[in-house]
Amino acid sequence: MSATTTSLRLSLSSLRAHKRRFAGTFLAVFLGVSFLAGTMVMGDTLRASFDTLFTNAYSGTDVVIRSADVVTVSGQGQGTREPVPTALAAKVRAVPGVAAAAPSIQGAGQLIGSDGKPVGGQGPPTLAGNWIADAKLNPYALAEGHAPQSPGQAVINRGAAEKGGLRIGDKTVLRTPDPLRVTIVGIATFGGEDGMGQTTFTGLTSADAERYLTPKPGQASTILVRAGPGTGQGQLADRIERAGILPGGVEAITGQQATDENLDMVSGRFLDLFTTLLTVFAGIALLVATFSIHNTFAIVVAQRTRENALLRALGASRRQVLGGTLAEASAVALIASAAGLLGGVGIAAGLQALFPAIGFPFPAGDLVLGATALLVPLAVGLVVCVGSALLPAVRAGRTAPLSALRETAVDHSGASRARAAFGAAMAAAGIALTVLGAGGSRNVWLTAAGAGLTVAAFVVLGPVASSYAVRILGSPLARLRGVTGALARRNALRSPKRTAATATALMIGVAVVSLFTVFGASLKATMDETVSRSFAGDVAISAPVRGAGGTGLSPELAPAVAKLPEVANAVGLGRGVAKVDGAGRQLTVTDPVALSRALDLGTVDGSLTALGDNGLAVSRTEADKHGWHTGSTVRLAFADGDRQAFTVRAVYGQADLAGNYVITRAAWAPHHVQDSDTLVAVTFREGVSPADGKAAVERVAKAYGDPDVQTRDEYAKSSAAGVDMFLTLVYALLALAVVIALLGIANTLTLAVHERTRELGLLRAVGQTRAQLRAMVRWESVLVAAFGTVGGLGLGGFLGWALVRAADSDGTSAFAVPPGQLGVVLLVGLAAGVLAGWRPARRAARLDVLRAIAAE
Repeated sequence: MSATTTSLRLSLSSLRAHKRRFAGTFLAVFLGVSFLAGTMVMGDTLRASFDTLFTNAYSGTDVVIRSADVVTVSGQGQGTREPVPTALAAKVRAVPGVAAAAPSIQGAGQLIGSDGKPVGGQGPPTLAGNWIADAKLNPYALAEGHAPQSPGQAVINRGAAEKGGLRIGDKTVLRTPDPLRVTIVGIATFGGEDGMGQTTFTGLTSADAERYLTPKPGQASTILVRAGPGTGQGQLADRIERAGILPGGVEAITGQQATDENLDMVSGRFLDLFTTLLTVFAGIALLVATFSIHNTFAIVVAQRTRENALLRALGASRRQVLGGTLAEASAVALIASAAGLLGGVGIAAGLQALFPAIGFPFPAGDLVLGATALLVPLAVGLVVCVGSALLPAVRAGRTAPLSALRETAVDHSGASRARAAFGAAMAAAGIALTVLGAGGSRNVWLTAAGAGLTVAAFVVLGPVASSYAVRILGSPLARLRGVTGALARRNALRSPKRTAATATALMIGVAVVSLFTVFGASLKATMDETVSRSFAGDVAISAPVRGAGGTGLSPELAPAVAKLPEVANAVGLGRGVAKVDGAGRQLTVTDPVALSRALDLGTVDGSLTALGDNGLAVSRTEADKHGWHTGSTVRLAFADGDRQAFTVRAVYGQADLAGNYVITRAAWAPHHVQDSDTLVAVTFREGVSPADGKAAVERVAKAYGDPDVQTRDEYAKSSAAGVDMFLTLVYALLALAVVIALLGIANTLTLAVHERTRELGLLRAVGQTRAQLRAMVRWESVLVAAFGTVGGLGLGGFLGWALVRAADSDGTSAFAVPPGQLGVVLLVGLAAGVLAGWRPARRAARLDVLRAIAAE
């Protein structure tokens, strides 16, 4: 039997004999791989499920006729297109190979549920359209009731019905944004499911759809075409294009192309963003696991110094000892990663069952277990575990045979001066780059490079900093807990490298939590300052618009509110889109004069009163970017294909709520599809109390779909509501990283207890009680956790400041540090230390005194 085989067999035998040593490593790899595998399996399953859903829903549509021009603004999905004439459907039916053609009208329409609240909230789009009689062209199929046959009748998708508590025969309101009273006459499914994800749909008669969802009768969003037997999609699309019946700027695309575009909107944007976010947090969890795994192997190698030295003395080479240690790491990695794959499949299956319960319908379908989703997490688990064990394995291979004669194998490694100098240089360079990128040039990439170097410097300086930090943090402990506290402090100081490596895992988790906490607080502070700085009104009426889960506000609401005797000024802010210099831009559609009374626009050059139907007001930021000034000519290209020259007649200083481009309603009227406002700013007359004014506005708003009427403070708070939802998700995901860090602390302490068996036995022999021993181990855990938590808070706060400043291109963002939330993070970190030390402390207290003294 070769020496290499013998070495490997000894290592694997040691692994079997000391399984508990690697329990923390196993759990760290298992959790990280499970999260990563679950994310990838869930992403593949969602994509396949939505692919099947859209394919089934649009299987009867062979050609889609639509406007070729599209104006896309960031965050608005597939963009805005000009309607096509409904009369075109009759011409298309005459084309050879066409079995059926029907106009499809689609717009924004938000249902009001039985509880009086909008169905869908501020989530995915809420849609309305005409109910298409041809069952094969209609992506929705009746499950109950009948199709709408007269004005005011509607069919809704089953998901919306369940969420809104609506049944056939119920009467409710549909915001389009003008309120439309409807009676539910049918319940429909989409591709066999309750709906298209969380999107809601209301099907109306063609007359109602034209009246409420299009700028004028005789227009549709698209024409859907079904081919006759023996005619292919591409063949029919070409035939329609060559027939000479399509107006200029109108195109015919295949149904498969339209399906792919719809799928891309869901898969390419939402799902990619969602899975990328989860993958990032899986990466953070695995990074934290790396430090925990490295620390475990470093301790195990230190404890096995005499064993490795004996192997060397008996003839084992350095390569064989190194290979034996890596074999242990590989075995743990393979078993944990394989278990992690099963755990990941379980996580994906759990999410598949959980999503419908939390209001996100997961399309039906079996889990998709692709090769990539299985091999990548397995490979990552192996690389992380073996890579983390590499340096300790090299150290094991360098063990000198004479080390077998030493009495102890306790790791007393400290921090060298070279490490301190190198770490200090890295920290100085990293902080300088970060400050330069965030505070000076506002360069995100430079800031990111500096942040990465700063994090690396924290890791390098860990052993140096741990000596000072533990002395400072442990000073009160020695006074308050006497000898027990002093011993806990001494134990934490015993091996600075070990303390630093154990605390670093927690530090990274806390740093990321702190970074997002600071960034979220800064976003909320920025929104609050924006409203306080710009909003001069007393109350705001707001509603989400299409793409943000709503329909906006009726343009008739602001004039109706303005007529109230309590109101001095009311102005609505609508949204339009156009291309400026070839790029899609959002326009604010409003009465500029009334706008200047409701919002603080800063210094205004030119006149807001003379915009007319060909004038434009732009923010100073945009004007400086393009070199515009009052009198400049700007060409706007609208979705209807019209290209119009506008004259810059005003340049204003503050674009917080007004946006970068302002035009009048008269200028926008020829180009709008479904007009709506996003905000109505209301100012009361002198002497009108806030309560009386708000009540009067609410009475008028009730007739327009009953949107929210909020004071300035309420409006600022609601604007930041999405930040809290995002932070809640972030905290939930980062909990995994913190759990892995706790496992690392617990595992380190467990190994340390084993390492100090004789020492602990001697302490018990000279009078230390079990309670004192448990307290000593727990306080050591708390000191390590405190070092990691405090370091993480400092690092996260600095990186949070850098992120806020680097992302602030126009210098208007506020930086805020939330002491209450960071205080909670600190308390959680300390509590985590107590929890991590609980089991090692119990094990230490249960040691038999005589056996402990006799242990080597």
